Amino acid sequence: MKKTSTRLADGRELLYYDSRDDTVRDAADLRSLPPVATRPELRHDPLLGDTVAVAAHRQDRTYRPPPGECPLCPSRDGRLSEIPDADYDVVVFENRFPSLAGDSGRCEVVCFTSDHHASFADLGEERAALVLAAWTDRTAELAALPQVEQVFCFENRGAEIGVTLGHPHGQIYAYPFVAPRTELMLRSAAAHRARTGRGLFDDVVARERAEGERVVLAADHWIAFVPYAAHWPYEVHLHPRRRVPDLRALDPAARAEFPGVYLELLRRFDRLFGAGGPPTPYVSAWHQAPFRAAGREEFGLHLQLFTIRRAPGKLKFLAGSESGMNVFINDVPPEAAACRLREAASE
Repeated sequence: MKKTSTRLADGRELLYYDSRDDTVRDAADLRSLPPVATRPELRHDPLLGDTVAVAAHRQDRTYRPPPGECPLCPSRDGRLSEIPDADYDVVVFENRFPSLAGDSGRCEVVCFTSDHHASFADLGEERAALVLAAWTDRTAELAALPQVEQVFCFENRGAEIGVTLGHPHGQIYAYPFVAPRTELMLRSAAAHRARTGRGLFDDVVARERAEGERVVLAADHWIAFVPYAAHWPYEVHLHPRRRVPDLRALDPAARAEFPGVYLELLRRFDRLFGAGGPPTPYVSAWHQAPFRAAGREEFGLHLQLFTIRRAPGKLKFLAGSESGMNVFINDVPPEAAACRLREAASE
């Protein structure tokens, strides 16, 4: 992998990640852009104890442009975009409309391919490995920033999820605090250790391996299963068999095997609701340990992949119980979801 750093016209950092070491990236951003002036505000909720980012400038962000005006396509044929070069493998750059910035963290965009009409599932294993390398590199670089406590790499796909740009891309949030979901997992892990003397993440994986009925895919170094108490209609958790706290700690064997396993899971999600239908909307989220929080060593890196589609033409909405009380009601039994995902295996 070769990494090339440059600056966009408004001063934001952009990084090219290339498979070939001899690739030259010297294209300049020829746009006339004013400096980015954003002031996201973090507000603490005294009742729930969590943090809300208030980012009014995001009201003006680019919203579902036609393919010919996509800001994530490369700059070519006289049209200038966020990526100055005429082609690219993987690109990461600072978000022009960030939810977090400066002392309150950082937001980055990850473009998986220059092909506007592709999806992550269309990538080959070499490109998927390059994306994993970029996620890992960004986790390491952002961990060095004193204001960053946790790095969250994720992809939203589909208009149903709320995606405003159709180009295949994901995001990276560098939080200046530990996210509420992670805090809950850390507390659960600490309580489990105190009660049993064992690691919670190890026991969760061991239970799924032993029971088997919710396992979707088992490889040498990764295991994917629908969790026992899945919140979403179709939800898979992908764990490395050797527990590690974050992407930086994956060993070479797990890194080498990940692209094939992950691409297979994404393709199964696309086959869930029949061929020829609309692509399955999903969220793909890497859960990594915070960098300095107590109990970091108990955390287990894992990827959560879920869709809000519960049946053809039907979506799972977060209504009163979910949105008002954070009590999820799942219409699809996890065992049935796992069976469907196993049946959707590549032929």
